[in-house]
This record gives sequence, C-alpha cells and structure tokens, in this order.
Amino acid sequence: MRLPNHSSGGRLGFNMTPMIDVVFLLIIFFLVSSHLAQQEVQLELDLPTAASGRRAEAEGKARRIVVNVLPKTRDERRIMVGGRLFDSDELGRLIRFERERTEGALEVRIRSDRRVPYRDIEPVMLACARSGVWDVTFAVVAGKE
Repeated sequence: MRLPNHSSGGRLGFNMTPMIDVVFLLIIFFLVSSHLAQQEVQLELDLPTAASGRRAEAEGKARRIVVNVLPKTRDERRIMVGGRLFDSDELGRLIRFERERTEGALEVRIRSDRRVPYRDIEPVMLACARSGVWDVTFAVVAGKE
C-alpha cells in the first residue's frame, strides 16, 4: 500500500475572489450613494436670502434628510426627497420611518425656492413635528450687509 505524500501536493490557500467582489460592491455602493446625496443639494433652486444665520456644518453626527420644495406648476405642490416627488402624507410617513430607523438625532433640511409661499412649506414642518423631529433647518443664501 502506498501512502500519500503531502509534501508534493498543492499548497492550501484562501480564495480571495469573494472578498474582492464584496469590496468592489461596497465601493460602487458608496460612490452611487454619495453621488445621489450631492445631487439632492445641487438641485437648482432660487433660495431665499437671510440677514442672519449660521453656516451649515459639513458633516454632523445627525442623519440628514434634505426636503426640496419646488414652485407650483399646474396647481400641484412639488415636495422632492431623494429625486422622488412626495405629497404631504407620504412625506410624513417617510420622516416617521427615518426617525424610527435612526438611532441618533435626525435633521431635516428644507430647501425651498424663494417664490414658494409659506402654506406650501407648512406641511413639511407639520410632518416633522408629528414625527418628533425638532432639528429642522432652512437652506438660505447669506444676504448682503
């Protein structure tokens, strides 16, 4: 009977292919998600001016939702979050879901065109209050002093 010779066999090693696949998927995910986050803020809106205020922090610890309120077109309000249009009820459900999902604080930043009347922004603020989100900020352009 012949005994197997282990020294002449192949070496054992790790299969790195699944790990490389996962790393590439993570890279793609973060690239796409950062691109979508930048698109949200780069939406062309004529922001209102403010004489006072503070500069927004680059990256805070709180999770942030950016709500864009567009001017009316054809008698309908346009509330946009993440590139998708919402009505006030859907926005309330989204904010409630994000509030429950987020362990820390949740910030809602409202970006509104200067021509949008307050009655169109009020449902966003009410949705935040009903969901228990109190960190609500408005995006504005610094006025000339």
